[in-house]
Amino acid sequence: MQRLLILMALLSAAAPQPVRFRNVAESAGLRFVLDNSPTPEKLMIETMAGGVAAFDYNNDGRTDIFFTNGAALPSMKKEGPRYWNRLFRNDGSMKFTDVTAESGLAGEGYAMGAAAADFDNDGLVDLFVANVGNSRLYRNLGNGRFEDVTAQAGIRDDWWAVAGLWLDYDNDGKLDLWVTHYAKWPAADRFCGDSARNVRVYCHPKYFQGLPNRLYHNLGNGKFEEVTEKSGIGASAGRGMGIAAADYDGDGLIDVFVTNDNEPNFLFHNLGNGKFEEVGLLAGVAMMDSGKPVASMGADFRDYDNDGWPDLVFVDLFRETFPLFRNTGKGGFKDATYSSGLGRLSNTRSGWGPGLFDFNLDGWKDLFVSSAHVNDRVEQFEPTQYRTPNLVFLNDKGVFHDGSADAGPDFQVPRAHRGVAFADFNGDGKIDAVVSSLLDPAELWENVTETDGDWLIVKLEGVKANRDGIGAKLKWGNQWNIMTTGAGYSSSSHFGVHFGVEKGRGSDTLEIEWPGGKKQVVTGVKPRQVLVVRETP
Repeated sequence: MQRLLILMALLSAAAPQPVRFRNVAESAGLRFVLDNSPTPEKLMIETMAGGVAAFDYNNDGRTDIFFTNGAALPSMKKEGPRYWNRLFRNDGSMKFTDVTAESGLAGEGYAMGAAAADFDNDGLVDLFVANVGNSRLYRNLGNGRFEDVTAQAGIRDDWWAVAGLWLDYDNDGKLDLWVTHYAKWPAADRFCGDSARNVRVYCHPKYFQGLPNRLYHNLGNGKFEEVTEKSGIGASAGRGMGIAAADYDGDGLIDVFVTNDNEPNFLFHNLGNGKFEEVGLLAGVAMMDSGKPVASMGADFRDYDNDGWPDLVFVDLFRETFPLFRNTGKGGFKDATYSSGLGRLSNTRSGWGPGLFDFNLDGWKDLFVSSAHVNDRVEQFEPTQYRTPNLVFLNDKGVFHDGSADAGPDFQVPRAHRGVAFADFNGDGKIDAVVSSLLDPAELWENVTETDGDWLIVKLEGVKANRDGIGAKLKWGNQWNIMTTGAGYSSSSHFGVHFGVEKGRGSDTLEIEWPGGKKQVVTGVKPRQVLVVRETP
């Protein structure tokens, strides 16, 4: 009866202002095709590539775009530009130039994910690339080039890495690196599918043995120490996919959520003594209320209902819904998948990368999802599709509505979407998105929503805290957000902290709690600007 009443309320609620997107990749010069090098053997890594990073590598005030790429299988070598990772410089006015050749980021190996942040506090954004077997750390030299410093930094990650995340887990002002892994690779070859019809598919995750996450503590001077076992996270192994971080219990310490493919998810509670405790089951986010794990993919960790507590959303496959866990503010979470409307809207959808951002500037964070199935032959086994259009769910005071159909004709194009990164690429204050697709051109979704809403983008400069201010909590009016570069699937969004608000309802006061607990109040704040805030001594 209670579920019926919830459903009736959701159906009767008026939808919020529509969001519209236009794919401008071709006219912008953003010409990239993610080549996953598919084989008849259906090797699992082929279907899981595609991370994207959005960050300003040359400090010109415009957010640039980096794509990870596959490699030739089975050698997994970068053989020519077809398999290069790609860096595109933002020249303004939604125009981009491919600067890969001179950047030093073409890379090697089979790339999965990317994580952008200034790990050495020199004011230049660096890049970690998660690979299958040989992940790389690139230091930004400031002259348009990056230097591979993996070995000298002490980063030795020879497992199948899916994603990286930058965070300051001990609040010492230096960014540490967290890497999540999927499974042991290479794995034993096996036939999965319908042998009678000779239809081979990518194998179910149950055939792959999961691995622990790894944590590298930043020692300064460009050096890292692996503290996986010392920190306690090495005791938990899983098929890691998505990773996101926030201080979920308000104790001033950053915590980490990791989605696991068809296994219980992990929530690593930061104990403050250099150690973490895995509390996913206790906190209520390991599985849904059904008690079953799902094909958990990418994740985001932000406050969707404006109550000041970061919530968890992640995406998965057909008939599993997109789970949403509301933070109760008491150290735990409540499954809000159906009460928020997402359960009904997403039950027949499949997704890879989610992002909670206010796309229509009404003061509530909406949900964008890069959408597709994992199995390129799923139509032969289930009543769903492999290639699907992206999705956008509009947030109406904590209740979601499907805004995908109204998002524009470009938005209805089905593809095998994977990674997604977010930023205001054209400086109009509205959040845009860039999405990769297997064997199809990348998409650059310019947000062309007609709205008179106001906005604010805050860029932080830490002094005692890390230079990026990663881990900071910000309040503007009745809204809270966090500074993080980790969201989506294998992707990274490094552009600052975005707020949207109905016209005339912005606050003239911005409150910041820096990593480590220092509080700073900025007054006289006006909307419709990029506000740079330097940490006070």
